[in-house]
Amino acid sequence: MLLTLASFAFVLGVLIFVHELGHFIAAKAVGIGVPRFSIGFGPATPLRFRRGETEYVIAWIPLGGYVKMASREEQDAMAAVEGGETPEEYPEDQLFENKSLPARILVISAGVAMNVLFAWLIYSAVAVLGRPEDPTTTIGRVVADELPDAAAPLAAVPGGTQILRINGDTVASWQQIFLAIADPTTERLRFDFAGGVDPVILPIRGTDMEDRIAVFTSMVRGWEPVVGRVSPGTPAEAAGIEVGDRLIQIDSDTVEWWADVSALVGPRPGDSLLVLVQRGDAVVSLPIVPESHSVRGADGDVVEVGQLGIWIADLEPVTVRYGLFRAVVQGARMTWHDTELVLFTLKGIVTGQISSREIGGPVLIGQMSGEFARRGFVALLMFMALLSVNLAIINLLPIPVLDGGHLVFLAIEGVRGKPLSLNARLRLTQLGMVLIMLLVVLVFTNDILRIFGG
Repeated sequence: MLLTLASFAFVLGVLIFVHELGHFIAAKAVGIGVPRFSIGFGPATPLRFRRGETEYVIAWIPLGGYVKMASREEQDAMAAVEGGETPEEYPEDQLFENKSLPARILVISAGVAMNVLFAWLIYSAVAVLGRPEDPTTTIGRVVADELPDAAAPLAAVPGGTQILRINGDTVASWQQIFLAIADPTTERLRFDFAGGVDPVILPIRGTDMEDRIAVFTSMVRGWEPVVGRVSPGTPAEAAGIEVGDRLIQIDSDTVEWWADVSALVGPRPGDSLLVLVQRGDAVVSLPIVPESHSVRGADGDVVEVGQLGIWIADLEPVTVRYGLFRAVVQGARMTWHDTELVLFTLKGIVTGQISSREIGGPVLIGQMSGEFARRGFVALLMFMALLSVNLAIINLLPIPVLDGGHLVFLAIEGVRGKPLSLNARLRLTQLGMVLIMLLVVLVFTNDILRIFGG
């Protein structure tokens, strides 16, 4: 729980800071006064300080942030959201509304641009530093009972078959297999295999994510059941299991792949088992009693599972690295892929192809932040990059209060030659706030339903 809360605060805090920093830098660059830089909305907490003309604060409502710019027009409209009025007087040439149209467009667009740049930098840095990936692309077997009806042809793929391509793209790791299967922008799944195995085409749209995930989880990873390490003081050590042993049977059940070990041992903590291992040319029979360990299941409940204390052999992850130039290109490619993904999802929600129940709020972000943090800092950074692109695109929606709404106001001003009246902008801004509040209610409702299984 502590890791989840800390990860959530880190992810949300950094993304809000990056977005607002873009507005702040642009405002300063064009000479607009900035009385307040806030992480969060509403009244300020005691975490505040002043440097120069600007007060830097942490506010009580942690659902965003803002850069309060010197303006007489918006002083009343945004006072409640921005923690009250600011009494400072600014010269006419430092007021937002007195700057040129291009300058104001630059300031409003800078937050979105900073979020996109931040994602690009993260992806480029990860490409340079490298990230570990499991090089396995072999299917041990397919669990037919877990397949959706549309994926039935996959059950005919022989065990030990290597996947070469999915939807025409070469896959070189188990992570790449997952990403290709979970791509919501694709209309179907085509698997191409090595060894003369016929291709398999599954008519499952990318928007049917439940069936797509079922396809992935039905495939048992092709890890050989060979012991690479025995932990001291465990049942495996006491039973005499050695590094290099190949597990071939547990009681009367045959072991073909490493996944079979946990599947056969996990449900039986404390039971007496007979394990057969191949050691060189000999087959050795070893009695063993799995010790019980408490783990959190997929539904969040704590369950007891049996463990032997052995680790797989030859499972060294490959670290994929790029040179600086290729890393920058790869970072741009991944940022664009995230952009397409978010736009596709928004389109699907608007057209009804994707349920609005899929929209998540702070609770879901917090849960996912904790999950990615447990996978490592690199995984958490890549999750932040995806969220940063998501934040950029959401902010471009033409809803008053959001950056996109402000840009619409400026576009109208550019066409008309004069801005909309203050009253019109205030009314539209109030409408925008109502829409945002309805969205907040929706995402919190979805989060609550996820927690309670609704």
